[in-house]
Amino acid sequence: MEPDTQAAQQALRAVRYPGFSRDIVSFGLVRGVEVTGRRVAVGLAVTTADPEVPRRIHADAVAALKAAGFAEAEVTVSVTVPRNAPAAAQVVAGPTSEAGVGKVRAIVAVASGKGGVGKSTVAVNLAAALSRILAERGRPDAVGLMDCDIYGPSVPLMLGVRGRPLIEGDVLLPPSNFGIRAISMGLLIDEDAPVIWRGPMVMKTISQFASNVRWGELDVLLVDLPPGTGDAQLSIAQSMALSGAVIVTTPQTAAVAVALRGASMFSQVKVPLLGVVENMSYFADDQGRRQHLFGQGGGQRAAAQLDTEFLGEIPLDPAVRQGADHGIPVLVSHPDSLPARAFHALGLRLLQLLGQ
Repeated sequence: MEPDTQAAQQALRAVRYPGFSRDIVSFGLVRGVEVTGRRVAVGLAVTTADPEVPRRIHADAVAALKAAGFAEAEVTVSVTVPRNAPAAAQVVAGPTSEAGVGKVRAIVAVASGKGGVGKSTVAVNLAAALSRILAERGRPDAVGLMDCDIYGPSVPLMLGVRGRPLIEGDVLLPPSNFGIRAISMGLLIDEDAPVIWRGPMVMKTISQFASNVRWGELDVLLVDLPPGTGDAQLSIAQSMALSGAVIVTTPQTAAVAVALRGASMFSQVKVPLLGVVENMSYFADDQGRRQHLFGQGGGQRAAAQLDTEFLGEIPLDPAVRQGADHGIPVLVSHPDSLPARAFHALGLRLLQLLGQ
């Protein structure tokens, strides 16, 4: 049985973009596949200033197609070298290109012991608060958000960023919205595609987020950690120069107990705790009366036991949920709301703790 177009596409899925774990098909580089008998012609389009990238892709694609049973494999790689890219995607090519977190003043982990406490919601809205505060100080576009929740990436939805990141050589250019540069697995896979990976693949991706993304000059890079204290969380804490960690919990006893266990990891790896944030602390009715639906005081108890600062309460408010669903942080959609003011105060305090 002769190989067909489907076999060619499957073969190309085995070709990785140099420096990344993702294949050239899912990156959208394949422009056409034509099969005639046992001969295949493939057109690829790459945007890069690194001449080694198209050479590697060409060689790997030819090898993969021949391994799939094609006697002849003609692969044409069209290369676009960005010269006058728009401001949002401007890059510095060649040997002077810089990627990674070398120019980031402070890297802060946002962590929780368990899922369901709104950690990513806090991370996104805290990033929005920091972005607004720093912009008012004359430092626009000085905040980054690294979504390391590989299995459940929600930052793209909450931040309203869409589409694939641009690639320059072996470096990803993080998209930006509301003055926040963000990278997430959610930007690298199809929207409904599950991430079924073992630990080594997860760790490789997180490592690429840190070293193969052009973050540029940032005042603060927030790292949204996956819940728990597994290999991914431990490796991030050990491999990145974290300035500190913010622990997110909800008021109830079960959440606080797990948050305490999660926070203990940072003390073991000598990462300072900057404080505890209590999310979904209360619901304020139309008369301003507070209803503590999930209990009261859990965050303060956690901070006391961890000998760290209690950074504040974030109220339960439909505006936060609506903003997350529509990709507009509550700082932008409802800037005068209770949660927006709470996040703004949290951002101010965090900058103080970071010496900014």
